[in-house]
Amino acid sequence: MKNIMVMANFSRSNALSCTENVCTCLYELGVAILMPDTAKENYDRGFVEYAPFYKALERADALVAIGGDGTILHAAKHAVEYEKPVFGVNAGRLGFLASLEQNELSALKKLAAGEYRIQSRMMLRVRHCHRGNVTEYQALNDVVISKGAVSRVIDLDVFCMGRFVSSYRADGIILSTPTGSTAYSLSAGGPIIEPNMNCITLTPISPHSLFDRPIVFADNNRLTIRPGENNDTDIYFTVDGELAIEIEQGDELIVEKSATSVSLIDLSEKPFYEVLHEKFLTRAKS
Repeated sequence: MKNIMVMANFSRSNALSCTENVCTCLYELGVAILMPDTAKENYDRGFVEYAPFYKALERADALVAIGGDGTILHAAKHAVEYEKPVFGVNAGRLGFLASLEQNELSALKKLAAGEYRIQSRMMLRVRHCHRGNVTEYQALNDVVISKGAVSRVIDLDVFCMGRFVSSYRADGIILSTPTGSTAYSLSAGGPIIEPNMNCITLTPISPHSLFDRPIVFADNNRLTIRPGENNDTDIYFTVDGELAIEIEQGDELIVEKSATSVSLIDLSEKPFYEVLHEKFLTRAKS
């Protein structure tokens, strides 16, 4: 790769030092480094070329995101628009989506030499139908439909390809991709799914019924979620943890596999289960 764009979340305490190490390493490997001009106030170096965000992304061969999983998710949304692969360096806590930790930066030579694998990750197409208008979103991790500030359960009706699935009385539900199966869905009791699979998982959040359990749908299904007739609590949905949009009575949320996928660069050469063990099981025992 000749041109790489670096996007860092400088609100992280160690993001600046991590950015310095990544950029210095790439520069020494002969890679041209691009950064958004807004980053210059935090990281101003003569060997970095600064440009408006989308102009830098358009010129880049790949986008490197420095931060936690939220930063990588945010970067992926932009990269998809320009069909650029994404590469994550963990400067956060868990960093499950990151390809490298800060002590593994020697592997960047593989990125410069083009010696890496591309993982194609499924996304969700989310449509919010509200008063005759339709707003569309893309999710790499999940869509969360949940209650507002009031501590009451909400009622949600779920349909698959127009056929009734179930009514959920719960704090909410999570619709996740395989990539998102290790995020909020996992915390709510959902299954861990290999990221190379294509499916949609529905995980209830603190359901009132003991018999409401996660459901895994084939990726060719279209799911529709509506507020239940007896619902009297505010309902909101978030896409990959960003924003909070209210769902009113009579609205629909339609979720299905997106025609778009995210390309994640993998330099670690670690199998999924080894990463799973390192990120979750080892830390749980420590």
